[in-house]
Amino acid sequence: MCMRQLPEGTVTFVFTDIEGSTRLLRTLGNHYRDALEDQRTILRDAFTSHGGVEVDTQGDAFFVAFSPPERHCKAAIRGQRALAEHP
Repeated sequence: MCMRQLPEGTVTFVFTDIEGSTRLLRTLGNHYRDALEDQRTILRDAFTSHGGVEVDTQGDAFFVAFSPPERHCKAAIRGQRALAEHP
């Protein structure tokens, strides 16, 4: 098993969650899985492109660590914009 190199020094943690995911699941039905995969791909790209290290993922939630801490803002903005532009 490959161990991730976790950030050291001053670290910022980002936690995400899809607001209203239960309602979204009911609305999308079988298409929810595709939407969730798209969300994961978009956010992983945003996080890794700014040096984020994925600590954990459960359901629709992410736990990501950043160092230096200012990187988390750029990653969050990139992720939000990409999700907003996604059909």
